[in-house]
Amino acid sequence: MEKIRIDKWLWAARFYKTRSLASQEITKGRVLVNGQPAKPAREVAVGDSVNVRKDHPAITVIVKQVSAVRGPAPVAQLLYEETAESREKREKAAELRRLAPEPAQTISIGRPTKRDRRQIDLIRGKG
Repeated sequence: MEKIRIDKWLWAARFYKTRSLASQEITKGRVLVNGQPAKPAREVAVGDSVNVRKDHPAITVIVKQVSAVRGPAPVAQLLYEETAESREKREKAAELRRLAPEPAQTISIGRPTKRDRRQIDLIRGKG
């Protein structure tokens, strides 16, 4: 059975742009292998579960192939398969973001003018 370091695999599978960035994220505890925190030198094999907290919600994938070479994106996608539960959570979060109200729409008039500031001060008793 072939194994490879988790930082190399995450880089080859295009989860992170550089291997050093993958190592930093693993060290921060944002990557779990089979439900346990990992170190950059931790080896993964085919069938292992990898949880990556890069965005919200976290992505959970199953390792399908191992590769130490970073190739094009279509080839990198063959290295893993996202779990159905993870895909559902990601799609639900995307839908909630799409339906969320725009925060800037709640601001109707912008910053108070000098006159508005004086009136606010009078109401608060500072004038």
